[in-house]
Amino acid sequence: MGLFNFANDVAIDLGTANTLIYIKGRGIVLSEPSIVAIHRNTRKVIAVGHEAQQMHERTHREIETIRPLKDGVIADFEVAEQMIRGLIRKVQNTWHSSIRRIVVCVPSGITEVEKRAVRDSAERAGARQVYLIDEPMAAAIGIGLDVEEPVGNMIVDIGGGTSEIAVIALSGIVVDESIRVGGDEFDEAIVQYFRRNHNMMIGSRTAERIKCEIGSAVELDPELEMSIRGRNLVSGIPKVHTITSEDVREALKEGVSQITAAVVRCLERTPPELGSDVLERGIMLTGGGALLKGLDQHIRARVDLPVYAAEDPLTAVVRGTGKVLEDIDKFKRVLS
Repeated sequence: MGLFNFANDVAIDLGTANTLIYIKGRGIVLSEPSIVAIHRNTRKVIAVGHEAQQMHERTHREIETIRPLKDGVIADFEVAEQMIRGLIRKVQNTWHSSIRRIVVCVPSGITEVEKRAVRDSAERAGARQVYLIDEPMAAAIGIGLDVEEPVGNMIVDIGGGTSEIAVIALSGIVVDESIRVGGDEFDEAIVQYFRRNHNMMIGSRTAERIKCEIGSAVELDPELEMSIRGRNLVSGIPKVHTITSEDVREALKEGVSQITAAVVRCLERTPPELGSDVLERGIMLTGGGALLKGLDQHIRARVDLPVYAAEDPLTAVVRGTGKVLEDIDKFKRVLS
């Protein structure tokens, strides 16, 4: 065996919308949608990640697509385990390599029971040691903040299922707010808005495309428009429809204001000394939601503090988890 018995250390950002994997010494090796396609009768897994995403909302009766995470936590235990296993299999170079350690990110607001579920899924997917790290902490490390200092840093991590807001100092989370509003909620709001106001039925993949291309939190100059295909609910016939960024902003308004309100609540609970650090250093936005046009400006206008969107916000959490994995002894204090 000798030569083949590699042991990999793996970091996973197990997200509601996307899962990213980082392998020690190799960096980020995979970023795929958190979705699994299974056969309805046999419950056998047909595809995971990109391939399963292609089938989503286009399947026939025999195939079902499942997203095992809901609001940042595991909703379907068995499918989550199959997904972790399937995604890791895509990136392991040899069949004989085993997993020594896994570091998995979890939302800071999850319960002990939900943590147990993540741990069990990772163990059953083959890991010998499992460590958990809070997402805002991972995001802070990922964007290069020094979390060990006695200085307050505020992170707003907007993922697919949750938005995590935390003030971090001395390797710990001082105050945090976790709300179950994120990219998925935005997509759903867009679907509902067009249904109500335009008698138009669109799928969640289309809604996501609309959000990414013309979604915004503030007025744009010029405003954007795009053509989409959907079903007219009155005639029942598929039609092409032109929509504007004003429409989309109206649809996203509620979600954006919930995130902003959570930031305000978190600031209200921050100790004054750390609050003055945040005033000086600003608030960092990470996660896919940080890509929403003008979200930083919207929050800035509301709290009157500097707000910055991190560069490459989608990978901030997995980069941070990877850094922890590369030097577990140094980061012992941030792991649970």
